[in-house]
Amino acid sequence: MIAAPAGISETLSLLTSGGYVGDRPLATVLFLAMKMGRPLFLEGEAGVGKTEIAKVLSRTLGRDLIRLQCYEGLDVASAVYEWNYAGQMMAIRLAEAAGETDRERIGSDLFSERYLVKRPLLRALEPHAGGPPILLIDELDRTDEAFEAFLLEVLSDFQVTIPELGTIAAKEPPIVIITSNRTREIHDALKRRCLYHWVDYPDAARELAILKERVPGAPAKLSAEIVAFVQALRKEDVFKAPGVAETLDWATALVELDAVALDPALVSDTLGVLLKYQDDIAKLQGSAAKKLLDQVKSGA
Repeated sequence: MIAAPAGISETLSLLTSGGYVGDRPLATVLFLAMKMGRPLFLEGEAGVGKTEIAKVLSRTLGRDLIRLQCYEGLDVASAVYEWNYAGQMMAIRLAEAAGETDRERIGSDLFSERYLVKRPLLRALEPHAGGPPILLIDELDRTDEAFEAFLLEVLSDFQVTIPELGTIAAKEPPIVIITSNRTREIHDALKRRCLYHWVDYPDAARELAILKERVPGAPAKLSAEIVAFVQALRKEDVFKAPGVAETLDWATALVELDAVALDPALVSDTLGVLLKYQDDIAKLQGSAAKKLLDQVKSGA
């Protein structure tokens, strides 16, 4: 089992070794979350790299990554456990066919781990060969308040209660990363159980470093122009500004097109990689793209 980092600098080095270009504030709160055994609540716009932090921790620490992807209507059956009803029905029929009459024995067998279907939260509480896993609760803001309330028991005591089996507690708590795109506010009761960090859009220097790390085949001039254009675009009145994920996608696409520098036609033709709403694309196409590109190049 790979030990957790012993300090902030070591945590920052851990992120770097995993290909994540982080900063000291992030490394500090991440180190404290691991040291104190507290969940880390990451908030920020979509595509700024929140989910990637959990993936990097899994790779660099050699821990299993257990991901609970949140969505509207998520319930205990999908997040924690459910019973294999088809298997239970088959067992009942086989018992009847064999003339089994001990209902108490049949019942205890039906509601045993043999027929328990374990979902992400329950699996995260189990022992793992490589050490406590990384539990990623992704996009918590997509769920409803009822599910949030259920999570309080899990995050407070790292345990869940299954009526038929009792309370199952983790011998070693998982490292918990919770993300939110802030489409709605998360209740204070849950936030109080976590350490908090806002993951913002990176500045130009850090975004360029990220691009060089993740798209090493991009020419230096093209990379600089991509970052400058995206940084300027985020200041424009668009419905959804591009995140780092879109910057990387755009850079990859432009490399595939053998581009060495940006020009207005190339920008207009590839805006669908960078922007995800038609109104934003329509606003930036043609002369608007040329104007923004001219501003970027004149300021470089």
